[in-house]
Amino acid sequence: MSVTNSKRQAAYEAVDKHLNADTRIIGIGSGSTVVFVVERIVQRGNFKKNDKSGEKNENSDQKLEELDLNQCVFIPTSFQSRILIINNGLNLGEIDQYQEIDITIDGADEVDENLNAIKGGGACHLREKVVAEISKKFIIVADYTKRSTVLGEKWIKGIPIEVIPFCYTLVLNSLKLLGCQNFNLRMAKNKAGPIITDNGNFVVDAYFGKLNGQQFLGDDNLTFINSPSEVLKRIKLLTGVVEVGLFVGTAEIAYFGEEDGCSVGVLKK
Repeated sequence: MSVTNSKRQAAYEAVDKHLNADTRIIGIGSGSTVVFVVERIVQRGNFKKNDKSGEKNENSDQKLEELDLNQCVFIPTSFQSRILIINNGLNLGEIDQYQEIDITIDGADEVDENLNAIKGGGACHLREKVVAEISKKFIIVADYTKRSTVLGEKWIKGIPIEVIPFCYTLVLNSLKLLGCQNFNLRMAKNKAGPIITDNGNFVVDAYFGKLNGQQFLGDDNLTFINSPSEVLKRIKLLTGVVEVGLFVGTAEIAYFGEEDGCSVGVLKK
């Protein structure tokens, strides 16, 4: 079965399990799996419309018909998710309008057994983290290839770091002192020069190996603990760093579409 089917199953499961009649403010993440999140939300809204019109929908059930999209507002985490919301006729909201979001569903590049995640492969992790942190519930959806024992096991492209353009050289030099094994300024594919985020910044990808909690020495002979929380703290303290694509202790539950394209694995706190 294709990975696409796995992504769809994870997205559908999350939407069906967690969106209900009480859901009002919904954060929409970014990436390929989130496309199916919006797809399922729209289907749920159509179930509601069919129910009101008296038409019977053979694929619906009572629980799924509880979502009234006219009463929901959707908060984007990127230009991509903003366009998804608009093109599907959903109510678009802005993050500065709401102090709290009921639920956010987002993808991930890798998730470990403790629900820590690497995000930012699409260079949207700053806005994704802001939306996640003001959400009552943050849920990850992904396919089976994104599930790991520890971060850095499968995602070897590096931890995405959004940096101020003026400071990127300073950040690269500082990462070397922290013991980063490999780092690079992310370059664009269809334009000359680096990737520019929705916020006008650069992205540096920094690989620290497997974040398994072991100690290691940096270039300045200082001892570091190579865990998600410690690496996050050290990178975040660097001058010029805007945000780090490590989501530590943020997610409540993750859904992984399995290789068969039908079943869904669940990882909870």
